[in-house]
Amino acid sequence: MSGEQVMREWYTPLEVYTLKLWLKPVIVINILLLIFDVLRDMNAAYSAGGIICLIGIERSLPNGVSNLKKDLPLIFSGIAVIIGVISVLSSPSGFDLWLESWLVLPGILGLYWLSAPHVSRWSRSGMKIEDIEQGLARNAAQIFKVERVGKHIILAHFAFIVLLPVVWIIDIAFSPGNSLGGKVGDGFTFEHFSKLLDGEAFWTWLMNSIIVSLGTTIAGLCLAVPAAYAFSRFKFSGRDQSMFSFLLVQMFPGIIILVPYFMVMKSLGLLNSHLGLILAYSVTALPLCVWMLKGFFDTVPRELEEAAMLDGCSRFEIFSKIILPLSLPAIAVTALFSFLAAWNEFLLALTFNTSNDMYTLPVGLASMISATGQSWGDFAAASLLVSLPVVILFILFQKFLVEGLSAGGVKG
Repeated sequence: MSGEQVMREWYTPLEVYTLKLWLKPVIVINILLLIFDVLRDMNAAYSAGGIICLIGIERSLPNGVSNLKKDLPLIFSGIAVIIGVISVLSSPSGFDLWLESWLVLPGILGLYWLSAPHVSRWSRSGMKIEDIEQGLARNAAQIFKVERVGKHIILAHFAFIVLLPVVWIIDIAFSPGNSLGGKVGDGFTFEHFSKLLDGEAFWTWLMNSIIVSLGTTIAGLCLAVPAAYAFSRFKFSGRDQSMFSFLLVQMFPGIIILVPYFMVMKSLGLLNSHLGLILAYSVTALPLCVWMLKGFFDTVPRELEEAAMLDGCSRFEIFSKIILPLSLPAIAVTALFSFLAAWNEFLLALTFNTSNDMYTLPVGLASMISATGQSWGDFAAASLLVSLPVVILFILFQKFLVEGLSAGGVKG
């Protein structure tokens, strides 16, 4: 075999190689979407036909040696695009448009890439050595761009999956009435927000949640920070067993301790009180907080403490003036998780509080759904208002969140 033949068989345009790489997961995803269409009692004929076309594209991609299949991929790509467009026109909704994009986009890419002049020459075995050399240079120059585009396409699809429920909730919150039906954007009103903000119940629930969440955060940090530092710096009897017990406690569901918690709170007179919830949430979040902070304290060099001790600093001064300032990112992350755990907790708050004046936001939202009539618009509006502080906290703590989570993962 001559060097020219070897070079021709070895070279594959980047477009064809990328299609071979992408089509396999795309086919799998379309099969899953076909199952989803069957479960929703939708017409699955279009999806089945699209899958057949994608398999046809993948199986008939040219190899640069034989020109027997040179036009089949283009034909299958065109049919896939036509099937996807017909399916969207038969059910014009944003969700179906996203579903069919998994069929239409590969078909469009197949038409665009396989009809390129250099790919056509390669598929017909008509490339010269100079053309192959230029193709290799083109592959090297464009491979990173193609990979970047592919990553953005994948991320865009996952972003749609995440944002679709949010868009649905926003539409319900700003739509008149309290029904779940209707098209997106078919109405606009602030009546649900006005109803909530003008009433006293929402502000009562909000104040209870703020008190309990802030109290849990402060109490949890006061317990977790010194405990994590002790586990990180000191060797004492039962140290490893205590750390293992923290992990063991996290393995059991919270409902197991619900009855003992209730009996303890009742005997202490802490039912229908902020203090009872704060104590319960602090103890529940303590294992996670201790483990997170211990991982960060392990990364702080011991030489800093030894140098401070040589300068005459006490252990408390070392902890307060050296360790705590260096640990602010980890403490901020731990505080954020403690706050969110208390902010979103439902079961304990429902069990310990029987008075509407002591409801937190999750329990208050649940009380808006009754067996006789559901105020979905009011519920969606309240959900957005409850989520707003969480979004703001994540934006404000984003820098500390990245630093804190990454710093505790490397020791040294």
